[in-house]
Amino acid sequence: MEIRDKYEVVIGLEVHAQMLTKTKAYSNDINEYGSNPNTNISVVSLGHPGTLPKMNKKTIEYAIKLGLACKSNIAPNQYFARKNYFYPDLPKGYQITQDKTPICTGGEIVIKDDNGNDKIIGITRIHMEEDAGKSIHDVDVFDTLVDLNRAGVPLLEIVSEPEMRSSQEAYNYVTEVRQLVRYLEICDGNMEEGSMRCDANVSVMLKGATEFGAKVEVKNMNSIRNVQRAIEYEVTRQIEAIEKGEIIAQETRGFDALKGITLSQRSKEAANDYRYFPEPDLQPLYIDQKQIDLIAAEMPALPRELYKKYTEKLGLSPYDASVITDNKSIALYFEEVIQYTSNYKTAANFIMGEVKSHLNQLGIEIEDFPISAQTLAELIQLVDAGKISSTVASQKIFPALIEKPSESPLSLAESMNLIQESDEGSLIGYIQQVIAENPAEVQRYVSGEKQLTGFFMGKLMKVSGGKADPKQANSLMRKMLDELN
Repeated sequence: MEIRDKYEVVIGLEVHAQMLTKTKAYSNDINEYGSNPNTNISVVSLGHPGTLPKMNKKTIEYAIKLGLACKSNIAPNQYFARKNYFYPDLPKGYQITQDKTPICTGGEIVIKDDNGNDKIIGITRIHMEEDAGKSIHDVDVFDTLVDLNRAGVPLLEIVSEPEMRSSQEAYNYVTEVRQLVRYLEICDGNMEEGSMRCDANVSVMLKGATEFGAKVEVKNMNSIRNVQRAIEYEVTRQIEAIEKGEIIAQETRGFDALKGITLSQRSKEAANDYRYFPEPDLQPLYIDQKQIDLIAAEMPALPRELYKKYTEKLGLSPYDASVITDNKSIALYFEEVIQYTSNYKTAANFIMGEVKSHLNQLGIEIEDFPISAQTLAELIQLVDAGKISSTVASQKIFPALIEKPSESPLSLAESMNLIQESDEGSLIGYIQQVIAENPAEVQRYVSGEKQLTGFFMGKLMKVSGGKADPKQANSLMRKMLDELN
């Protein structure tokens, strides 16, 4: 037995999602990524004396949306607090947050465990707060630079229960959260830009133990893959330390992505890192059930709901359903396509194949894709009706539609002389030509090499210009060849 098998891993995650509001949480400053440093600021976000915060109503709506999606309890009474600590990129010396009364409590995120089975991860709380600024350490050799554009940007912090048991489960959890906030259109989920960040609380304990081990918080992970890498390293480090008789320190560690290791940043001798005080400048808020019901009525279809629909009702494979639901815009396009065709598998194949290939090749999103959902469905209907083959549809009609998206697939197929020939007289003529031009292969077929049917069909499609109905031609070809015996 490996040493690692003696231990159980315990992981809880704190995900911070920047909200896609036009302005900041408590001021009219623009909430925009990529602006010149220290341009999206004002006396309010800088905390000048005498300035007062004002609540951004959109942040409440977004928090309720996420709470509903996670099946959380929405608290009717909202109170705010100041989280006090000193850091150069925190101009006010505190963040406005929620301490005792998070807007959402309880709830769940459903993930896949290491064996691919559904696993429910409980949500402890979701609360609203504002972001700090950003300290930049790698631009100036001697100095740390501070950009306060991010100070005051609205955040939702999603705190999970410590119920993940592997780095893969943590990877799956962050992936689910990112997909969820994107579907809800409350956060773009771009970890590389810092609009979604994750801190991992990691500990290990002997299997069968009733108490968790010392918790280590890991920060500075700028991708979902790095969340997994950091946790994997930290688990190994803790187990090796325990096996050597060392005591795991309760501390905060940063992840060095280049070296793939975690490094100690500061100790956490007490459970409470910050001092919280009631926020005196924001009035308590009351959220009534009517407001929650209005938001619930406007909720979009969520990825797990669509996945269930595609696999259970439409008969798609789990893989197909996962690929389609991975991107909300792609899923919405697919939803529109299947309004016009019941051939769900072919529709999925087109979207995962030709459509996504075109998007990737040009680096565009589905919103800029020229072929309408109805037109793509018409193309699928042509194949289903036997008017064109699937090969002609994907290799000839589809590219033509890209160039002329306003044309109908049928008119293009007719103008390009691609309508399949299913007339038996025409097919017999093509088959007779193939037989006459390939006497050696005909003799081998007659002698028992029945696998040559594929060779003959290739020749037939060539002489027919790809217009022969493959199914009917194949049947007729076999019949005429067998009659030569």
